[in-house]
Amino acid sequence: MVAGLAFLATAVATVFAQATGVRFARTRAAHQGAWTVALSMYALASAALATGESTGWDAGTYRAFYCFGAVLNVPWLALGTVSLLGGRRAARAIAAALLVCSGFAVGVMVTTPLRAPVEAAAGIPEGRDHFDALPRVLAGVGSGVGAVVVLGGAVWSAVRARRRRGGAARLVVANVLIATGVVANSSGGLLQGFVGHDEAFAVALVTGILVIYAGFLVAASSPSERRSSLPAKLRGSASTNSTRLGSL
Repeated sequence: MVAGLAFLATAVATVFAQATGVRFARTRAAHQGAWTVALSMYALASAALATGESTGWDAGTYRAFYCFGAVLNVPWLALGTVSLLGGRRAARAIAAALLVCSGFAVGVMVTTPLRAPVEAAAGIPEGRDHFDALPRVLAGVGSGVGAVVVLGGAVWSAVRARRRRGGAARLVVANVLIATGVVANSSGGLLQGFVGHDEAFAVALVTGILVIYAGFLVAASSPSERRSSLPAKLRGSASTNSTRLGSL
């Protein structure tokens, strides 16, 4: 069950990453680029989980699973939220800092020694049993701060759009869905008593990616996103026409 759900999550995340990648290539929207990176990491982490559960864990598979799933994925989702809701200058600064931090995290995960062999683990290995403090601190800070940003973005967009309609309301729904997906990914422990620890983690993995991508689709349907997909000349023409109409 765990391997099957992990393969399903890999397939779903790969398809979604391809879709957001195509949209990013067309629009050059910063949040679409961040989401493409996040979804690609989601697919890599899910593939590592599927491989480990189906053929047996080894050090390389577990390092990839921990790095892309526990350390880096949520911060890149958070960058998408910042890029969608915040200013372009702030998003660029945060993206540059996140690239540096991501490089550092990858270096740590490649070189950090294992305290115990993962091959002997029963089920999905846990970081506290195999890594020293630094990788676990990176996972805690990355996932924790990233989740706060995503959840905060959902609240902020709701407050900002309180008296608005249309596209603003869609952004509220989009950010709430993305935040819900992040919460779903961390809710495996709540399901542990019903389906078992590893099975709960896999169920949360699939549920999370489906809800997160639902948020992406809602965000893509907003008027501002549709305008950003137009060529520059058409955007300028639309803006000019809107100005003229507004002056009538």
